[in-house]
Amino acid sequence: MPIKTPLEIELEIESIGQKKSELNFAVMFVLALLAGVYVGFGGALATLVSHDLAPYVGVGFAKIIAGAVFSIGLILVILGGAELFTGNNLLVMPLFSGKVKLKRVARNWGLVYLGNFAGSLLLVGLIYISGYWKLNGSLVGAAALQTAVYKVNLSFLESFIRGILANWLVCLAVWLSLAARDLIGKVIGIAFPIAAFVAMGFEHSVANMYFIPLGLLLMGNSSVLAAAGVIDLSNLTWGSFFVNNLIPVTLGNIVGGVFFVGFLYWFAYRRYCERCDMEVDEETGEVTSSCDDGVDID
Repeated sequence: MPIKTPLEIELEIESIGQKKSELNFAVMFVLALLAGVYVGFGGALATLVSHDLAPYVGVGFAKIIAGAVFSIGLILVILGGAELFTGNNLLVMPLFSGKVKLKRVARNWGLVYLGNFAGSLLLVGLIYISGYWKLNGSLVGAAALQTAVYKVNLSFLESFIRGILANWLVCLAVWLSLAARDLIGKVIGIAFPIAAFVAMGFEHSVANMYFIPLGLLLMGNSSVLAAAGVIDLSNLTWGSFFVNNLIPVTLGNIVGGVFFVGFLYWFAYRRYCERCDMEVDEETGEVTSSCDDGVDID
């Protein structure tokens, strides 16, 4: 078949989840750090590409283009092999099937979240020192600053709901990438959902670990402030970053990934196949077993 069936995808996620839950501390943290960097690369590229694009192609199309290039972050995570907190919300699938323990899922989420944050801050520091933000007369830096200001001024509820919607699409991107059997198919499966969530302004916790700290660094730069023009920085603080954005967005991301993708797909494709003794072929990813009532599910 050209793509895997939903049941095959669900079972592969269970298999992958088991392996993720068993990673040792050092490996898990390093892979999480890399994922934070990779998502930040996507954010940096999206800012560069879109900072002066809207007057030429319109706001909507500029946002779609920004989302399309931002998808490089998840492409690097999935194809390069890294640990991303939002994608790992799908570990609830093997949890629901009894393949992993809750404490293993909690360990993965906690350590990966911290690693993602560390990687994001590492890239923020490198980006700032590199002077990337000086491009086009510091207009790139001004766009980055405006992005951070916009995000910290969202209400708690707005951030929470946008977090749900963002990770609903991110986890669907992970799901579609596993449906494909070749590199191009995986890239396409990732790119469209990611472009959609970015274009619609939804909120991703790990992306915001890059966007907002970069804004916090740039707010003290005179050339960036001059390029940005009149802008209210009163709410751009570390406290607002955590309270107004990161906490509600993280909670929303968990709801979007765990319930709207993880639970609903597990319920639809796995809950009523509990009698099936199913395994995923390590090489092909195909379901090779059958139900004990004699119904073949290959």
